[in-house]
Amino acid sequence: MIAPHVEEEPLHGESAAAMASRLALAKARAVAALRPDAIVIGSDQTATLDGVSIIGKPGTHERAVAQLRAASGRAMAYHTAVAVVRACDGFERVASVETRVRFRPLDDARIEAYLAREPAYDCAGSAKCEGLGIALLEAIEGPDPSALVGLPLIELSAALEAAGLRVV
Repeated sequence: MIAPHVEEEPLHGESAAAMASRLALAKARAVAALRPDAIVIGSDQTATLDGVSIIGKPGTHERAVAQLRAASGRAMAYHTAVAVVRACDGFERVASVETRVRFRPLDDARIEAYLAREPAYDCAGSAKCEGLGIALLEAIEGPDPSALVGLPLIELSAALEAAGLRVV
């Protein structure tokens, strides 16, 4: 794996879905420039609370608590993009998948207990559905269950096939 070193700040007026797609493609292009014959996969995920503001990775306990308080009893939309790039022939494909997550009502005791056991400071929204964070959720709705974890495998399979690589 090669780290792409792409700046992950949103552009002025950019939607969460557009940001995820732009960053996934930028990451794949950055690595493909180093390995032009390789098929390179890039991915990125953003989230919005009630479709309004972009929710990033909290980075700290205090911000994670604030994110989970804000999400309590509300819906968060995750936009997970995947890009496949092969520089030698100009192949590029990018797709974004939306997953809607409804949080249970959360009190401070539940939030603190969760973060003490699973400090989810490195994921947007501060809850890992693949771990204990699933207990904070009421529902997950979307076309690809793998997208919420960070890589939409259904879209990735289609992109790899389009690039000429038989997945199965």
